[in-house]
Amino acid sequence: MPHAYEEAGVSVEAGYEVVRRIKSHVNRTKRPGVVGGIGGFGGLFDLASLGYKEPVLISGTDGVGTKLVIAKMMNKHNTIGIDCVAMCVNDIAAQGA
Repeated sequence: MPHAYEEAGVSVEAGYEVVRRIKSHVNRTKRPGVVGGIGGFGGLFDLASLGYKEPVLISGTDGVGTKLVIAKMMNKHNTIGIDCVAMCVNDIAAQGA
């Protein structure tokens, strides 16, 4: 699939380089309860210190990307919200939610 990304103008290597450059800055914001590190599909936070039994809160943010451009061209916006929720749900499900 990396070739498909490159053909579409997406540089996977450039993405890896961004992560490499910001990793130390992101790590400085870590606090007790943070699970995992940079690069996943969502942020994980262990809530056990609040008295919950084995809870992990997973937060994800995503967007619909160029689908919004197409929706504007077609003057059809009634599915964009569904797509955005689906992308976020997929990302947090990939983290084990």
